[in-house]
Amino acid sequence: MSTVSGKRVALRPRRETAPLSRGAVMGLLGLSALYFLFPLWWLVVSASKPFGEQFSGTGLWFDGFGLFDNIARLSSQDGGIFWRWMLNSVLYCGVGALVGTALSALTGYALAKYDFPGRGALFGTILAAVLVPKVLFTLPLYLMFSGVHLIDNPLAVLLPSVVSPFGVYLARVFAAQTVPDEVLESGRLDGAGEFRIFRSIGLRMMLPALVTIFLFQLVEIWNNYLLPSMVLGDDRLQPVTVGLVGWNASHVAVPPPLVVIGSLVSVIPLVIAFLALQRFWRAGMTAGALK
Repeated sequence: MSTVSGKRVALRPRRETAPLSRGAVMGLLGLSALYFLFPLWWLVVSASKPFGEQFSGTGLWFDGFGLFDNIARLSSQDGGIFWRWMLNSVLYCGVGALVGTALSALTGYALAKYDFPGRGALFGTILAAVLVPKVLFTLPLYLMFSGVHLIDNPLAVLLPSVVSPFGVYLARVFAAQTVPDEVLESGRLDGAGEFRIFRSIGLRMMLPALVTIFLFQLVEIWNNYLLPSMVLGDDRLQPVTVGLVGWNASHVAVPPPLVVIGSLVSVIPLVIAFLALQRFWRAGMTAGALK
């Protein structure tokens, strides 16, 4: 029993999670983790085997170690073009994710904190764009870039990658939940301009959310295959995803084990990015969950 304003209120006993429910949830999470990590484990084991033995054995445990020799072979194939592909991917992802996150932050902040005619319609259009698969824009983008002579130009990959309706949606939600209007009003009373308020106050409060948007953008651009494969015919401009698929299609010119080794190396930058930004990413995913 508890007394509130002179009245006795019965408190409901706190229900503990049943052991069976906890066991079922943990089992489901374990199976999900195994499902997602199994291909990565196979990739690590296969790429570490001596060259030519990547597809022998069970593929579930190490049978010899030849990773460094495999990477040396990977570096010498076709004049070391693999590392050019990696550099291209880092360039496309880094520039695209940074610019895309900045545009998402500006747009989401404006939608959340400013009242202007057509704001609801604009946000509804952005939500509708989230539901449209990006693969549907590939052919129109190819035709448009072909018309303005941007085929075989890095801008044909960079320009579409900086636009993210999902990033704008996340930025709008986070700005509405984590940037109090009272703080913005205090900045205006102190004589700060709107862009300075955004840069000094809003951007800092939204930082964990922006890291989340940045990671989503980074992974999406890194894994993008269809658009770069259509607009980039020059091998030296292609990202690593397109290059590895081209190697895989050429079984005679390129040994298949090199595709496995290159696939392992290509995921390392994503793993590093997630581990380095994990603290901010987790904070951004839970921002606004509690008031």
